[in-house]
Amino acid sequence: MTGDPLALFHEWVDGPVVALATATPDGRPSVRMVLLKSADERGFTFFSGYESRKGRELAANPRAALLFHRPDVQVRVEGRVERVPAEESDAYWATRPEASRRSAAASRQSEPIASRAELEAAVAAQPQAPGRPARWGGYRLVPDTYEFWRHRDDRLHERHRFTARDGGWDVVMLQP
Repeated sequence: MTGDPLALFHEWVDGPVVALATATPDGRPSVRMVLLKSADERGFTFFSGYESRKGRELAANPRAALLFHRPDVQVRVEGRVERVPAEESDAYWATRPEASRRSAAASRQSEPIASRAELEAAVAAQPQAPGRPARWGGYRLVPDTYEFWRHRDDRLHERHRFTARDGGWDVVMLQP
């Protein structure tokens, strides 16, 4: 087992689909799928509406958990969440397809709307290449805990937990 959980993450996980769990200040959990845009030494980055349910929960309780599930493996990552700098959100926004930018600019993510027709009209009213709205941008989860789980026969699964400590990582094996 390597002492570098980020390297192990890249060895075990391929693809951007991840479950993101947040919670309200009183501990009410919420989970949804998001697309991971990067995983590097700074943390795990994804983008969303700041005023969405997840955005409101992260503003009130800036801790979250990610779960990457692939055949025979799971990787959990927990830590504090911060907004990425506006310049980084702008740079990512510019790479999105125009139709995706128009939809994101029109949508008040997680807010009620009367009909699909109203939503489509709001998208149609957007300029061809809208700028990034101030209510939309990136988040970065800065990990303090990783847990790696790998299937083994007879329920003797492999589990290792990495906990940040003094600029490095403590690693312990957990019973299945």
